[in-house]
Amino acid sequence: MPDPRQLFDSTGFFKAVEATVKARNLRWKDVADQTGVSTSTLSRMAQGRSPDAPSLICLAKWAALEPTEFLVSTKTQARKEPRALLATALRNDPRLTTEAAQALEAIFATAYDRLANGQSE
Repeated sequence: MPDPRQLFDSTGFFKAVEATVKARNLRWKDVADQTGVSTSTLSRMAQGRSPDAPSLICLAKWAALEPTEFLVSTKTQARKEPRALLATALRNDPRLTTEAAQALEAIFATAYDRLANGQSE
Protein backbone atom coordinates (compact mmCIF):
# COMPACT_ATOMS: atom_id res chain seq x y z
CA MET A 1 0.00 0.00 0.00
CA PRO A 2 1.46 3.41 -0.93
CA ASP A 3 2.40 5.93 1.73
CA PRO A 4 -0.66 8.23 2.13
CA ARG A 5 1.66 11.27 2.30
CA GLN A 6 2.74 10.53 -1.27
CA LEU A 7 -0.87 10.62 -2.46
CA PHE A 8 -1.50 14.23 -1.38
CA ASP A 9 0.03 17.21 -3.20
CA SER A 10 1.04 19.26 -0.13
CA THR A 11 2.89 21.82 -2.21
CA GLY A 12 -0.07 22.34 -4.53
CA PHE A 13 -2.41 22.71 -1.57
CA PHE A 14 -0.11 25.24 0.06
CA LYS A 15 0.19 27.21 -3.20
CA ALA A 16 -3.60 27.36 -3.45
CA VAL A 17 -3.86 28.60 0.15
CA GLU A 18 -1.07 31.09 -0.54
CA ALA A 19 -2.95 32.40 -3.57
CA THR A 20 -6.00 32.94 -1.36
CA VAL A 21 -3.87 34.78 1.21
CA LYS A 22 -2.51 37.09 -1.50
CA ALA A 23 -5.94 37.64 -3.07
CA ARG A 24 -7.35 38.64 0.31
CA ASN A 25 -4.31 40.82 1.03
CA LEU A 26 -3.63 39.08 4.34
CA ARG A 27 -0.57 38.18 6.37
CA TRP A 28 0.09 34.65 7.55
CA LYS A 29 -0.57 35.79 11.11
CA ASP A 30 -4.07 36.78 9.94
CA VAL A 31 -4.55 33.31 8.48
CA ALA A 32 -3.49 31.73 11.77
CA ASP A 33 -5.89 33.97 13.68
CA GLN A 34 -8.80 33.29 11.33
CA THR A 35 -8.30 29.54 11.00
CA GLY A 36 -6.81 28.48 14.31
CA VAL A 37 -3.91 26.84 12.44
CA SER A 38 -0.64 27.73 14.11
CA THR A 39 1.93 29.87 12.36
CA SER A 40 4.46 27.08 12.91
CA THR A 41 2.21 24.68 10.96
CA LEU A 42 1.87 27.25 8.18
CA SER A 43 5.64 27.68 8.14
CA ARG A 44 6.20 23.92 7.91
CA MET A 45 3.71 23.77 5.03
CA ALA A 46 5.67 26.50 3.23
CA GLN A 47 8.67 24.18 3.46
CA GLY A 48 6.79 21.34 1.77
CA ARG A 49 5.51 19.42 4.78
CA SER A 50 1.98 18.06 4.81
CA PRO A 51 -0.49 19.60 7.24
CA ASP A 52 -2.12 17.46 9.89
CA ALA A 53 -5.74 16.48 9.19
CA PRO A 54 -7.40 19.15 11.38
CA SER A 55 -5.22 21.90 9.87
CA LEU A 56 -5.96 20.65 6.37
CA ILE A 57 -9.69 20.77 7.02
CA CYS A 58 -9.58 24.24 8.61
CA LEU A 59 -7.48 25.72 5.81
CA ALA A 60 -9.53 24.06 3.08
CA LYS A 61 -12.76 25.42 4.55
CA TRP A 62 -11.26 28.89 5.03
CA ALA A 63 -9.93 29.04 1.45
CA ALA A 64 -12.96 27.27 -0.08
CA LEU A 65 -10.75 24.46 -1.40
CA GLU A 66 -11.66 20.84 -1.94
CA PRO A 67 -8.89 18.69 -0.42
CA THR A 68 -9.61 15.81 -2.79
CA GLU A 69 -8.55 18.07 -5.67
CA PHE A 70 -5.00 17.73 -4.35
CA LEU A 71 -4.84 13.96 -4.43
CA VAL A 72 -2.10 12.80 -6.76
CA SER A 73 -3.79 11.10 -9.67
CA THR A 74 -2.80 7.73 -10.98
CA LYS A 75 -2.78 6.66 -14.61
CA THR A 76 -6.13 4.92 -14.14
CA GLN A 77 -7.91 8.06 -12.92
CA ALA A 78 -9.53 10.54 -15.28
CA ARG A 79 -7.54 13.76 -15.45
CA LYS A 80 -9.26 17.13 -15.27
CA GLU A 81 -8.22 19.47 -18.03
CA PRO A 82 -6.38 22.47 -16.50
CA ARG A 83 -7.69 24.87 -19.15
CA ALA A 84 -11.27 23.84 -18.38
CA LEU A 85 -10.72 24.26 -14.65
CA LEU A 86 -9.24 27.72 -15.11
CA ALA A 87 -11.96 28.82 -17.53
CA THR A 88 -14.61 27.81 -15.03
CA ALA A 89 -12.84 29.59 -12.18
CA LEU A 90 -12.37 32.79 -14.17
CA ARG A 91 -15.97 32.89 -15.35
CA ASN A 92 -17.20 32.34 -11.79
CA ASP A 93 -15.03 35.11 -10.32
CA PRO A 94 -17.38 37.96 -9.39
CA ARG A 95 -14.48 40.43 -9.58
CA LEU A 96 -14.07 39.87 -13.32
CA THR A 97 -16.27 41.04 -16.16
CA THR A 98 -17.04 38.53 -18.89
CA GLU A 99 -14.57 40.30 -21.14
CA ALA A 100 -11.84 40.25 -18.49
CA ALA A 101 -12.39 36.53 -17.87
CA GLN A 102 -12.18 35.83 -21.60
CA ALA A 103 -8.99 37.89 -21.92
CA LEU A 104 -7.31 36.06 -19.03
CA GLU A 105 -8.46 32.73 -20.42
CA ALA A 106 -6.88 33.56 -23.80
CA ILE A 107 -3.60 34.64 -22.15
CA PHE A 108 -3.46 31.46 -20.11
CA ALA A 109 -4.35 29.26 -23.10
CA THR A 110 -1.53 30.74 -25.16
CA ALA A 111 1.03 30.35 -22.40
CA TYR A 112 -0.21 26.89 -21.44
CA ASP A 113 -0.10 25.57 -24.99
CA ARG A 114 3.41 26.90 -25.48
CA LEU A 115 4.79 25.60 -22.18
CA ALA A 116 2.91 22.30 -22.17
CA ASN A 117 4.54 21.46 -25.50
CA GLY A 118 7.99 22.12 -24.07
CA GLN A 119 8.55 25.47 -25.76
CA SER A 120 9.99 27.70 -23.07
CA GLU A 121 11.27 30.37 -25.45
